Amino acid sequence: MTTPKADPAQWKTVDEGWGRQVADFATLSEPSNCREYVYVHHRLGVDDGDRLLDVACGSGLSIELAGLRGATGAGLDASPRLVAVARDRNPGCDIRVGDMSALPWDEGSFDVATSFRGIWGTTPAAVAELFRVLRPGGRLGMTVWGHLKVSPGVWSLAPFTLATTEKIGNQAAMVSLGRPGAGEQLLEAHGFTAIERAAVPFAFEFADPELYARALASTGPAHEAIQNVGEAEFRRVAVELAQAQVRDGLPLRAQLNVVAYLARKPLAGQPDPDAGDDVS
Repeated sequence: MTTPKADPAQWKTVDEGWGRQVADFATLSEPSNCREYVYVHHRLGVDDGDRLLDVACGSGLSIELAGLRGATGAGLDASPRLVAVARDRNPGCDIRVGDMSALPWDEGSFDVATSFRGIWGTTPAAVAELFRVLRPGGRLGMTVWGHLKVSPGVWSLAPFTLATTEKIGNQAAMVSLGRPGAGEQLLEAHGFTAIERAAVPFAFEFADPELYARALASTGPAHEAIQNVGEAEFRRVAVELAQAQVRDGLPLRAQLNVVAYLARKPLAGQPDPDAGDDVS
């Protein structure tokens, strides 16, 4: 078992971004991820008896949905306030505050590992840790943002560009794993096999521009923009953008490109029997 390496100051930074409006994030923002969670769990064949770890688990909705399929869930996030919600949603599950580059579980502890847009091009060490805690033959499902500029709903992310130039540049580096070949190369370098790239169904949906702005303001990238221009200005810009997308009698909808990487940890001392096949 490894020892967590992230210092409390780093965890505090994550908590400030993602935990400061935790109830809004858990109830207004995270439910939009349900299509993503259900798709990946289906492709991985999550089922009764699976020991599943979700890294960067946020407020725990993906763990709850995996539990409905029969899995025994565990999770880790750097935000204590998000972990508090995740534990409330998943009584009895092993959900911890910690550093995904030093997971506090033993080697081979899990049958399935997932991370939903929680591992970035700037955090490759987390992939090595996921490999370590999976049993031989274990399955991995990891999602990242895809080609956002061609997404029909790219307008919904525009308020994030109110952040400083430095922060915007870092955001671009974070989403680099969506580029063709980038995720495959990273996973292969850390020992994963049977790697597959798949398009994930994903859409933000909100009742009105005000709810969209409130939900968006609860996220980490929004916090970076709010630090630069203030929350009132961030919400004003968000509402104005959304008003141009209102459709009579229909919810606001922003479809965005998300990519899933599905892979396996090979069986010890044997070639992977499922190489090239579905990982479920």
